[in-house]
Amino acid sequence: MSDETLFTRIVAGDIPADIVYQDEHVTAFRDIAPQAPTHLLVVPNRAIPTLDDVTPEDDETLGRMVRVATELARKEGIAQEGYRLIVNCRQHGGQEVYHIHIHLVGGRPLGPMLVL
Repeated sequence: MSDETLFTRIVAGDIPADIVYQDEHVTAFRDIAPQAPTHLLVVPNRAIPTLDDVTPEDDETLGRMVRVATELARKEGIAQEGYRLIVNCRQHGGQEVYHIHIHLVGGRPLGPMLVL
């Protein structure tokens, strides 16, 4: 099975994206279907399919993902009013791309977490 995903292709520059941050561990870019005025995705450069696939070796990368997300929230001007970080896992969690990613959303009141 190939480790190539839509996101690894974006990281590699094979698919155009509005990249706002990139380093040796993570890449962040604007979501193509934003759900809020600010909607960025922060992804590890190496494909990790789901949160259930995370190993202790991924600790540094996951920590970097969260730190980058919070830095981008400040840079985007949404940190003061608040924002949400979302990670979906598998089908029932709403995961669409099987390459873990953090959604950074904000710029307006986001409402309740879940509407049942």
